[in-house]
Amino acid sequence: MASWIAETRKRLYRNFKYQIIRPAPPAAPAPFKAPVVVVGSAPVSNKVRGWQADFPIITINGSQSVIAPWGFSAPDITFLQFNQIEGTNTNAVEVRRVLSGQRTGALYVFLWRKDDRPRLEKGLRAFDYQYDSLQIVDRYERMALLDRVAGVKSLELDTESKCSNGMNAVLFAFHNGAPAVIITGINPGSTGHAYNQAGLARAHVQMDKAIVAKLLAQKRPLYTADPKVSEDIGIPLWTGSEWG
Repeated sequence: MASWIAETRKRLYRNFKYQIIRPAPPAAPAPFKAPVVVVGSAPVSNKVRGWQADFPIITINGSQSVIAPWGFSAPDITFLQFNQIEGTNTNAVEVRRVLSGQRTGALYVFLWRKDDRPRLEKGLRAFDYQYDSLQIVDRYERMALLDRVAGVKSLELDTESKCSNGMNAVLFAFHNGAPAVIITGINPGSTGHAYNQAGLARAHVQMDKAIVAKLLAQKRPLYTADPKVSEDIGIPLWTGSEWG
């Protein structure tokens, strides 16, 4: 009974606050003019065919390690979850390991307290991760991203009512004008990460699949560079002939 009351209060509070503050989704440094490549950390990823120099790259947590063999020293944008900065679990430790001494363009950190930016900056310095700009994205801005782009309202009451950061990057790209979004290394059905051998399970699986289905039903120009993902969940395979 007590847990039901607590959840009801949380639901009412979040819904009320979302309606009152009317948050805007996070903005990119500039509107996207070319297809955006979103790189996740699933064990299998493929370099996008016909990759052109003006294709912006968004990496998720430790997936920056994936693009180095492709000849890219730094992504244009990185999404980091707050717990990757100071967390002690296996995934957080591995993310900091692969990002140590690296840099990105625009860094977006999700769910860090906006009134504690100095602590965030200190945490990033601790593993020498550099950036051109830093933005904190709160829960309500993330909710607005899902609402505005996919038309899905979620109060984020549990893990499966939230998108993964990879899917949030897809929504972010579309919100900021991307004429197409190409994902690679993003597979809701996979386990494990490209940058470690821990074989950790993935969260947000059903929500990610639901959002992919929603975007495809809306005829959004969403593609994958991974044949297996295309086969399994029906995202069109990017061939390189779709642009230019």
